[in-house]
Amino acid sequence: MLDATLKGQLKGYLERITQPVELVASLDGSPKSQEMLGLLEDIASLSDKITLVRRDDARTPSFAIARVGTDIAVRFAGLPMGHEFNSLVLALLQVGGHPSKESADLIERVKDLDGDYQFETYFSLSCQNCPDVVQALNLMSALNPKIKHVAIDGALFQAEVESRQIMAVPAIYLNGEPFGQGRMGLEQIVAKLDTGAAARAAETIKAKDAFDVLVIGGGPAGAASAVYAARKGIRTGVAAERFGGQVLDTMAIENFISVSHTEGPKLATALEQHVKEYDVDIMNLQTAQALIPAAVPGGLIEIRLASGATLKSRTVILSTGARWRSMNVPGEAEYRNKGVAYCPHCDGPLFKGKRVAVIGGGNSGVEAAIDLAGLVAHVTLIEFDSQLRADAVLQRKLNSLPNVTIVTSGQTTEVHGDGAKVTGLSYKDRNSGELRRVDLEGIFVQIGLVPNTEWLKGAVALSPRGEIEVDARGQTSVPGVFAAGDATTTPFKQIIIAMGEGAKAALSAFDFLIRTVPAEEAAAVSVAAE
Repeated sequence: MLDATLKGQLKGYLERITQPVELVASLDGSPKSQEMLGLLEDIASLSDKITLVRRDDARTPSFAIARVGTDIAVRFAGLPMGHEFNSLVLALLQVGGHPSKESADLIERVKDLDGDYQFETYFSLSCQNCPDVVQALNLMSALNPKIKHVAIDGALFQAEVESRQIMAVPAIYLNGEPFGQGRMGLEQIVAKLDTGAAARAAETIKAKDAFDVLVIGGGPAGAASAVYAARKGIRTGVAAERFGGQVLDTMAIENFISVSHTEGPKLATALEQHVKEYDVDIMNLQTAQALIPAAVPGGLIEIRLASGATLKSRTVILSTGARWRSMNVPGEAEYRNKGVAYCPHCDGPLFKGKRVAVIGGGNSGVEAAIDLAGLVAHVTLIEFDSQLRADAVLQRKLNSLPNVTIVTSGQTTEVHGDGAKVTGLSYKDRNSGELRRVDLEGIFVQIGLVPNTEWLKGAVALSPRGEIEVDARGQTSVPGVFAAGDATTTPFKQIIIAMGEGAKAALSAFDFLIRTVPAEEAAAVSVAAE
């Protein structure tokens, strides 16, 4: 199952196991069971602390990784290859006693959780968002025997997926009830279970001293800002909803200079690790709700958070990024994650053999249609313009596919459903004005991005598109407030550009600090002069 190179690498990792582990396999005569058996035999052969046993489970094929003599175990229902192979390796190590790199405080919070927690996560092997959830819940199971987790390959257990009407992954269930949808890290999951966590975090934040530079947002621009500011030896903080930002939802990155190929989650992890090498106060799971400019020159700028806490800083760098643009038509919000999706890589496998639509004829839309055409029965691509806007090479590939219909000058007007799932959509032919309906099961929206700046209206100058207006130095309309990345008017929304703009904003903020007398010092000088 595993080639010699991968076996050699895995053997090195498994040497870190300190406690005996059993691989408990539930198999039948299917080809997938035989593949799983081959994988488990390979793993067991690489460590004398791992043994393979057979025991039936309700889900077959599946296997548990169990710490011998304890109640600690995690289970994979399906073959954890592709994006989930790292989840498999980490589960082996953590169940085998190898310590996690998570913070001691977070680990203790997991261990202190009391109750019966039976988690199920549905994933797809092509989903780059799923490993975060699988790995977080597996770690929780390895730390606390009251927590159990099964990671289920939705493509392999399609009857369950259809029964539960799962149309987007990762889909998380707790004790048989929906718990979460989409990417969630360990900190987010624990915060949702520990209902007092948000209030405690808010009290901690309220007690923090003012920063010299406060970065709002943890994507490429925010990470670069934090590194460049911290290297100046000034007090630096980052408040972010999720570190990594939209990069976490990016599949392949092949235009990041000096790195020929990487993936979004891998780059996001590297960004966070780099920032943590410096003395930066990272505040995750924090949503900014308001910016209050300094009352006097050199005074403190305030950022009010959704938790009720307020952060203060002499300068602020806004790097809140962007999110997928919605169609804003009837039915879209109602059927989000019930057939309306935004990530073809993540959710495409759930629509195998079904009919889907892709909305948008730019590079993202055409790439999505090409990817989906290899999985689904039929793809209808709908573009508002009179022609596709994707690169010519992508259009040639799209036109060569027999199960793709291309509609131009089409304006989507409504998403239809039966109350539980999508059943079709309507669009208007912009040439004839005729309204047409397409029966289908899935809709993938790929129509660009919208900046995360609604909370800044009235506080800083925004463009008609809602982007933060910045000058050549990254300065906004408010003294001491800078901005960088996809949320700004800087053209060309690219990772490498966002990083450069983030570095520039931090250098501009530092320049502002050394040229601006703090309000308290100015007041003291004024008093002394009287």
